[in-house]
Amino acid sequence: MPTISPSPAPASAPVPRAARRRTGRRAAAAALVCAALTAPLAMAVPAYADEPKPSKTPEPPATMSAVGGDRLAKPGTQVELKEGAPKLPKGLSGRSWIVSDPETGDVLAAHNAHWRLPPASTLKMLFADTLLPKFPKTQKHTVEPEDLAGMGEGSSLVGIKEHQTYTVHDLWLGVFLRSGNDAVHTLAHMNGSVEQTVRDMQKQADQLNAHDTHVVTPDGYDAKGQVSSAYDLSLFARSGLQNADFREYCSTAFAQFPGEAKKGKKRPTFGIQNTNRLLTGVYGGKPYEGIAGVKNGNTTNAGSTFTGVAQRGDKVLLVTVMNPAKKELNEVYKETAALFDWGFAARDKVEPVGRLVGPKSKEGDASKHSATKSDGKHSAAHLAATDGADGRSGAWTALGIAGGAVVVLGGLALAVHRRWPLPDLVRRRGR
Repeated sequence: MPTISPSPAPASAPVPRAARRRTGRRAAAAALVCAALTAPLAMAVPAYADEPKPSKTPEPPATMSAVGGDRLAKPGTQVELKEGAPKLPKGLSGRSWIVSDPETGDVLAAHNAHWRLPPASTLKMLFADTLLPKFPKTQKHTVEPEDLAGMGEGSSLVGIKEHQTYTVHDLWLGVFLRSGNDAVHTLAHMNGSVEQTVRDMQKQADQLNAHDTHVVTPDGYDAKGQVSSAYDLSLFARSGLQNADFREYCSTAFAQFPGEAKKGKKRPTFGIQNTNRLLTGVYGGKPYEGIAGVKNGNTTNAGSTFTGVAQRGDKVLLVTVMNPAKKELNEVYKETAALFDWGFAARDKVEPVGRLVGPKSKEGDASKHSATKSDGKHSAAHLAATDGADGRSGAWTALGIAGGAVVVLGGLALAVHRRWPLPDLVRRRGR
């Protein structure tokens, strides 16, 4: 095979001295630029290969409020299982959650219960606690443009129109079912102003011994400094559930809302449904057996938040979950349902790790006295704050739910248990 020789390189022309100097300067400059570009990369290399990376997940405070018990001041999960008690559900990712009995106030289990976090629209429970007693349901109000001013961009709305007249009953349906910030702002202006309502809500939170809560907006819209906790949200729900109107609104799954009135024509209505997916099963949610409210929320800063109340037989539980780390569809509802299931199975097989305190009017300022470890027994002050003469709240009446049938026992006062009347969920869902 013939050998192929490479072609000889062409002869180079001699380079003038001036050109050689320019070339040398360019090479030196290029070297400096290269060094400057690579120096930050070299400095960015960690000193040790196994040096841990900073965590992006916020950590709870090392110590939190001890209102309700010393265990609740500790970060992490707090539970005291007796023999035969089921273990807590796996895969819980909420930054904060709490399972409690709203009748006795017993806290069955908690996770960072007093961590101050953005509450989103679950703060509307405090809004309702504050304003519901102020206006009769039949009172009418004609909406002015200023009533709807100042709402946050992207607010959830029920569809209130300027210069249209609504009853207070209509407005509360808008607050609870559609989480309508337009309904909230209208009621806030009826109360004097948004600013006055915020002051009233803060005063109400303090009265309820909800000391983790700082109110900035009446509707829960993200705002700097606005925080609450799973513990406080449970206090708001517990307080609200003593009010029959609160129970009605938070448990209503579907309703008709007034449309725009036009002269000479009957005013139309349109259907609205509750955004609580454990109540309605909408958007891929699954209705939870025995659910009866209370309120959900979702914003950029808060993530998903939810407080729910449910009954199985003679057991009533309250569950609050704040900001699950898992961002799957309906995750906050899935984790709430899992905690409900656990709570109903474990109710008599755990020692309480704390309690939901009563309001200042009955217990005084709970933040000023040292918390004591809960052993399942409550002080006389606590019982006086939350219970009736028979050791249970006089506002609760009995209702049994079994096999999909609802049996209302009316106002019958049982010797052992008195329960507030859960709504007729079967009828409300149109089943």
